[in-house]
Amino acid sequence: MTVEIVDFQTEYQPAFKALNEEWIAAYFELEPEDYPALNDPQGHILAKGGKILVAILDGAPVGVCALIKLSGSPYDYELAKMAVAPRAQGQGVGYLLGRAALRKARELDARGVYLTTNSALRSAVRLYQKLGFKTIPGASPHYKRGDVQMALVF
Repeated sequence: MTVEIVDFQTEYQPAFKALNEEWIAAYFELEPEDYPALNDPQGHILAKGGKILVAILDGAPVGVCALIKLSGSPYDYELAKMAVAPRAQGQGVGYLLGRAALRKARELDARGVYLTTNSALRSAVRLYQKLGFKTIPGASPHYKRGDVQMALVF
């Protein structure tokens, strides 16, 4: 299995939206805060200084991950909208995406990266810990489903 991590192009917008809607709907429900980024990643993420990475397997996008630029926060970016197609799960795609996103954040001189997840998503929490994230107390989540906040300071 060879996975290539590439920068977002407009041709990947349908996959970005579909992969995220799929995982969110499988465990939770989409929230109003989800729609701006999913419907307009160019305007809501990229134009504001963020980045989106796409994992390609056999010529098709199987994973996505965004770095959303933050302001007024001790962290420069939020790691968000990470999703891997069910057919590619368990093969290290999420780790490759996360590692590439953190490398990109460092290239952008980020001091730290923040994320919100849910304690029921045990494999996601383990993945973030493997990438070096630590749970932070008292952070205010963006999403109702977000009961765990984590950060990685460089």
